[in-house]
Amino acid sequence: MSDVPDERTWAFKTADSSLHTGSEHTVDPEDLVMASGRDCTPELIEKARKALEEHGPAAVERYLP
Repeated sequence: MSDVPDERTWAFKTADSSLHTGSEHTVDPEDLVMASGRDCTPELIEKARKALEEHGPAAVERYLP
């Protein structure tokens, strides 16, 4: 048996694997909130929207390396 996991053993998604960092497509306010480790509330989503308007996609770099 191989020690390398495959799709059958790792068929679930974690919050990290569902984040968008901007390399494939643009960062949504919800992505920015999830990257901060918080739950998506209307207030936090609005704050993230403002951060994205001010800093652009680089706003997510505060949370992701």
